[in-house]
Amino acid sequence: MPAASRTRPATAERLLAAAERLFLAHGYDGTSSRMLTAAARVNLAAVSYHFGGKTGLFQSMLARRLDALHEERLALLDAYERVAGTMPLSCERILSALFVPALRLARDPKRGGADFLRLLGRAYVDPSPELRAFLSERYAPSIARFKDAFARALPDIAPRELSWRLHFMLGALAYTLAGTDAWRLIAALSQDETAKPTDDQLLLRRLAPFLIAGLQAPLPDLAGEDPIVSIADSRLARGAVNERSAPAVTTSRGARRVA
Repeated sequence: MPAASRTRPATAERLLAAAERLFLAHGYDGTSSRMLTAAARVNLAAVSYHFGGKTGLFQSMLARRLDALHEERLALLDAYERVAGTMPLSCERILSALFVPALRLARDPKRGGADFLRLLGRAYVDPSPELRAFLSERYAPSIARFKDAFARALPDIAPRELSWRLHFMLGALAYTLAGTDAWRLIAALSQDETAKPTDDQLLLRRLAPFLIAGLQAPLPDLAGEDPIVSIADSRLARGAVNERSAPAVTTSRGARRVA
């Protein structure tokens, strides 16, 4: 498990800071222990001494940022549910409990600052099986609470279908937070806004309706013919027919090609 001490020595703190920077730049697999120790200006044995190895270091780095996030998310969800009483929360409220704590931490330089959202997104799209297993296990109770809240808000959606939709929703969120293209788009769009909300508020305003529409979309007819596949098949068939039936022409160099 990640180290939880609040009195880590300076060497450990430098390693955590280096791990965060290199993780954002290269991901877990792209960051070696030598890169970490060089960036932190410590000897190679320090990673094993303080964290038991590279995996323990990265787990500690993520936990010191994400533990607080999940605690604040659950606290806000609890507050919303107390106000709602026996009524299920709306999807908007549940998404607010997911987003607002992340945006709040992103505005706090002591807890990650501007890079926090990118770190959050990168953590959930990184392909490392070690990190995926760690995140799934450590934050399973938090994820289950939100899934239950969405299930109450969307009672007509079967549990399996809801799991798929939440998977797609979190994937879209993680991709948006992890990439820099979204922030460039936000910067361009914000120039056209009469009001000047912060970048993260603008991101939430644009993203939330898209995610809610996906969660509330009509149920697919899984037993019927897939219209997307049918369209693709028909286009491929037309392309094959057109290619077979098209007359061959001779180029200026004498080569034959399909017109």
